[in-house]
Amino acid sequence: MCRSAWVNCSGYPARHEHNRAQSRHRLLFRHRQGSPSLTEFAQLDYLYTPSSDVAGDARFFTEVLGGKLAFAVEGMGARVAMIELTDGPPHVLLTDHLEGDRAIYIYRVGDLRKAVAALKKRGLKGERQLEIPMGPCSSFVLPSGHRIALYEASRPEVLKHFLGRKDF
Repeated sequence: MCRSAWVNCSGYPARHEHNRAQSRHRLLFRHRQGSPSLTEFAQLDYLYTPSSDVAGDARFFTEVLGGKLAFAVEGMGARVAMIELTDGPPHVLLTDHLEGDRAIYIYRVGDLRKAVAALKKRGLKGERQLEIPMGPCSSFVLPSGHRIALYEASRPEVLKHFLGRKDF
């Protein structure tokens, strides 16, 4: 006989726990609706993901997972494919030129200089500045090994140039 306060006998959360979770979610949502942003991050736009076989991984993401291949470009010794698994971001960028095994979470920010300064003030170190097609970017490796990048979308029209391209 099932006697847990957390789950009912079907394995789903007990009704009162479900209601409490909904209340907490509504409270958080209300708090964030009228409040200024809690971080410098506007939105997670891309998961920049290393791949040893970009074409094969892109096929899997589209044929098995049901994603849409937005583009597959090859140039300067690198392959990059963008997969859209949902109607909106984040989109998966598969690439063969990214070192390491972890994806880089790429967040859009309104003002890159201010966002980086705020993160550095809170102790983030090891900024690496670079340019991505959509604008200037700063990337960081966190102490745990996770990787994040912030970019300012100063050239949003550039993405349109790649959409629909199928180099491989």
